Amino acid sequence: MADPVNVTVPVALGDRAYDVHIGVGVIDRLGQGVRDLFPRGRALIVTDEHVAALHLGRAIASLDGAGIRHETIIVPAGEGSKSFAVLEQVLSRLLDFRIERRDAVVALGGGVIGDLAGFAASIAKRGVDFIQVPTTLLSQVDSSVGGKTGINTPQGKNLVGAFHQPRLVLADTALLETLPRRELLAGYAEVVKYGLLGDAGFFDWLEVHGTALVDGDQAARIEAVRRSVSAKAGVVSRDEKETGERALLNLGHTFGHALEAATGFGQRLLHGEGVAIGMRLAFDLSVDLGLCPGQDALRARRHMAAVGLPVSPSDIEDAALIASELTPEALIHHMAQDKKVKDGKLTFILARRIGEAFITQDVPVAAVDRVLRAA
Repeated sequence: MADPVNVTVPVALGDRAYDVHIGVGVIDRLGQGVRDLFPRGRALIVTDEHVAALHLGRAIASLDGAGIRHETIIVPAGEGSKSFAVLEQVLSRLLDFRIERRDAVVALGGGVIGDLAGFAASIAKRGVDFIQVPTTLLSQVDSSVGGKTGINTPQGKNLVGAFHQPRLVLADTALLETLPRRELLAGYAEVVKYGLLGDAGFFDWLEVHGTALVDGDQAARIEAVRRSVSAKAGVVSRDEKETGERALLNLGHTFGHALEAATGFGQRLLHGEGVAIGMRLAFDLSVDLGLCPGQDALRARRHMAAVGLPVSPSDIEDAALIASELTPEALIHHMAQDKKVKDGKLTFILARRIGEAFITQDVPVAAVDRVLRAA
């Protein structure tokens, strides 16, 4: 591809609109971004131990260069930090900082940090502003845009949270160089999602450029993040609170969240890996119900498997050791706890073909059971 060019994608939400800056080096705009949005404010960075070691110094240097006073909260890395206990710690630090409405919380990290810091910002002083600086591919293409924030509970993923839009998103694709390949692939699953749910042409593009993207091509990464963010921004601007169309962005998530719950929200299964398996299962369910051509399901599965994503529950780390947690009965039980359950019925995002997903509650449990047993 051509040399990478940094781009900006607007998220149109009226007086709460904001820009997503995408490209190499955009983390260095953090200080000026805070200065422009909060001329008399301070910044409190929330990050985790891994990200702090890699990128905190650069974020601080940008804030220092703009003359922004700041402090930092460092939490443990991993999904375990999306908890009431860690949320309480973050809120306590925010209040000790005497955060004001003219100050900014800066979420520096992946989806866990964005969700945690954003939720803390949404409830501290009944709501303060925050900026997203996503450092993983998953957070750059998905969780940093759209204002979903929250924590996990023993009953399920993201069951406690709030819609709270950021004021600015800085998606620096150069930071992806520090990601383990497994983390990068987990993010790539969310990229594939945008092609599968609403843009067949984008999926065609990924079949050609996906391997280069995963292997480090910056131009391919910027283009994939741009197209993913543009797709999400359009949906969010039309359906911010997920009363209709936005639910399409959950393609693969009903199955995926159940798999995450079954594996304890840990390193056995990363969120993007759960989404990849979930998308394969959603396409298989669509085929089982006679809604989607089998070749489309095969094409989706083959592409994800070709880049190295798991596509079956049996691909999960130590799957044999936790087989009792991965039975159809256990997974359907977890699905019943999902936020998208309405009137006791499971909501699924299914597909008529690649690039054409739709929302339905008219899915027999017997079909879900059949697909899980066949996977």
